[in-house]
Amino acid sequence: MEASARITCNFLGLKEGDTALLCLPLDYIAGKMMMVRALTCGLQLFSVEPSGHPLNNVQWSNRFLKRFAPLGQRMFNNQWSLVAMVPLQVWNSLQVPEERERLMQIRHLIIGGGAINDELAEALKDFPNAVWSTYGMTETLSHIALRRLNGKERSDWYTPFEGVTISLNEDNCLCINAPAVHDGLLVTNDIAVLENGRFRILGRKDNVICSGGVKIQIEEVERMLRAHVRVPYLITKVPDARLGEAVVLLTTAADVESLRDICHQVLPPYWCPRHFLSVESLPMTATGKPARAEAERLARDIY
Repeated sequence: MEASARITCNFLGLKEGDTALLCLPLDYIAGKMMMVRALTCGLQLFSVEPSGHPLNNVQWSNRFLKRFAPLGQRMFNNQWSLVAMVPLQVWNSLQVPEERERLMQIRHLIIGGGAINDELAEALKDFPNAVWSTYGMTETLSHIALRRLNGKERSDWYTPFEGVTISLNEDNCLCINAPAVHDGLLVTNDIAVLENGRFRILGRKDNVICSGGVKIQIEEVERMLRAHVRVPYLITKVPDARLGEAVVLLTTAADVESLRDICHQVLPPYWCPRHFLSVESLPMTATGKPARAEAERLARDIY
């Protein structure tokens, strides 16, 4: 954990005395690693109760400013060196002008724990300070790679930390060799592509649809539709006697014919859903991610 903390702080150029805000639960590795970074690298760590709005007035004035003035007042008006958030916290903060302003003042904002969709990435692209998407997991003691979401260095490709090497197995799943933080080769379920030592994630191995001999990545279909479909939707699958598996689009919209037209316009022919099913609500996890197994069960029940 100390090695992981040093790698992150060195990559971001953080030094002793820099300020960091803990707004994630200590039950999970992301929160634990914020504490370890502070202990290992001499950061001044302050905390607020984990919530969907960690930068709101009540949190800051009651739990931070009164306790840590005058340092608290200076940090309230200027910038933090390091803050880690999940996408939902960032999205919520963007909706409130005062919170958005504080978010923009963070020197290094690292976002993990969930996918960053195109809309959120677009909202962050012009931020004045560094905004990062993280890649990692509990087994790697938080992240082992970062990619910039804003500025001239904005990219879809993750850059591994020094000492981390990556490869693909026969299923094109990402394999990680990070001896400083994990013993042995770690084989993930993330399907990836490699380029010049960097990698891009296409989706989960579990989320591949094999339809008529063609492998279709659920996340890639959703990504291609995102700019064109304005109603809530998910891509899933059902068994098919001829194709093996058939692509299904679940939506809360009643008008599925317009969605059918959009899909035929923007998707490759073999990616187009064969079934469009209208549902009352889309299955989601408590953290706002698609509940893939539940979506598949729902599609099978309806179909």
